Amino acid sequence: MSGPVTNRSIDGAGSPEEDPVPRNELGGVFVDEDELKAAFDFFDVHKKGTLTPADLKQRLGVFYKNLPAREYKFLISEPDFTYKTLHKLLVNNELKDFDPVKEAFKVYDPHETGFVDIEILKGIFSNLGFGEVTQEDVAVLIETADVDGDGRISLDDFRRMVTLSKKVEGELETLHASVAKR
Repeated sequence: MSGPVTNRSIDGAGSPEEDPVPRNELGGVFVDEDELKAAFDFFDVHKKGTLTPADLKQRLGVFYKNLPAREYKFLISEPDFTYKTLHKLLVNNELKDFDPVKEAFKVYDPHETGFVDIEILKGIFSNLGFGEVTQEDVAVLIETADVDGDGRISLDDFRRMVTLSKKVEGELETLHASVAKR
C-alpha cells in the first residue's frame, strides 16, 4: 500500500485550502498500517485476535458513555472480526467527507464550543485509569497541547498534537533502531 495523497479542498469562501486529512488513492481517508494494527490491538482486550462487541464496549465506553449495545453489535457484525476484516473495511475506503481527528475531537468538546472541555478531559483520564487529574495536571496538559498559546485546546491544537505525536513516535523508532545497531 502506498502513502497518503495530498489533496486540496475548497473552503466556503471558494479559496483553495489544504485538506488536513491525509487521503488514499480513492480520495478516502488514508489508513496507516501501523496505526490500524495499534488500534486493533487496543480493542483486542483479551488478545484473542478477534474483536467482539463487548471488547468495543470496554474500550469505547470510556469515551461514549451512552452508546447503545446495538451500536457495538452493528460495528462488530461478523462473528470472526479479525485484523484482516478491519483492514479490508478501512484501507481502501472512499470516505471523502470524513475527518477522523475532528470526530475524535468531538468526544472532548461535546458542547461544540470549539475547545476541549476540561471536565470531560479529566473524566476520560480518570476512566482510563490515570487516577484523579489535578489542576496542576490540567495546566501541564494545556501547556503541552496548546500550540497557539491561547490557554485552551482547539481542534487545530488537537490536530497538531496528534500529528506531532506521530512524528515523535517515528523519530523515536529511528533512534531506537540506530541504538540497537550499535
